[in-house]
Amino acid sequence: SIITFKDFMQRYMMQDVVDPDKLGYLAQHDLFAQIPSLRNDIAIPDYCYTLPPPLKTSGSTNAGKSPPLQLDEPLLNAWFGPAGTVSPLHTDPYHNILCQVVGKKYIRLYSPDQADKLYPKGIEGGGVDMSNTSEVDAEAALDKIETDYPLFRQAEYVETILAEGECLYIPVGWWHYVRSLSVSFSTAVEAKG
Repeated sequence: SIITFKDFMQRYMMQDVVDPDKLGYLAQHDLFAQIPSLRNDIAIPDYCYTLPPPLKTSGSTNAGKSPPLQLDEPLLNAWFGPAGTVSPLHTDPYHNILCQVVGKKYIRLYSPDQADKLYPKGIEGGGVDMSNTSEVDAEAALDKIETDYPLFRQAEYVETILAEGECLYIPVGWWHYVRSLSVSFSTAVEAKG
C-alpha cells in the first residue's frame, strides 16, 4: 500500500522490535524526484556515462537474448529499510553501481553462465516476463532447495558484505541476491548499457 514517508518511518524504522513477517521496504524507488534536496548529496561517477564492453554471449544462457538496453542518462534509485529486507535473486538490464550509504548488506552474485541452475521464472499471468527473477529463495532451507531446485546448489557464486561508504559494480546480466543486515540505505546508479 502507499503510505507517507512519515508513516513508513513510524511503522518500519522507529520500532524497537520489527516483526520479520511485516517488513516495509522502500525498494528501487525514485526518492530523489520526491525529495530533490537529497539529490544534491549524490554524485554520479563520470564512468556511468561511458559505454562498457559488450556482454559476452557465449553459451546457451544468452542465446536469443536482446542486447542490453541503452540509457540516455543514468538512472538513480534508492533502497531503504530495516534489517532483514530482501531483494530476491534477479538480474537487471543495466550495469549497476550499488552504493551503501548507511548500514550493511549481504550480497551474493552469480555469473550469467550460471542462469540454467538458477531456475528463472517465465511468463506469468497477464503476460508479464519474469525471466529475470529466480524461482529460488537463495537462503531457503537446504532440504527444500535440494528437493525443488536440485541444480541450484551446483551454481557457483561469490559473496560479500557491502558496508557504509562502499560501492559494488554489478555487470549487466549478473544475477544478484541482496539482504539487509541492519537498517540500511542504498543507492544504485544504473548506467548506460
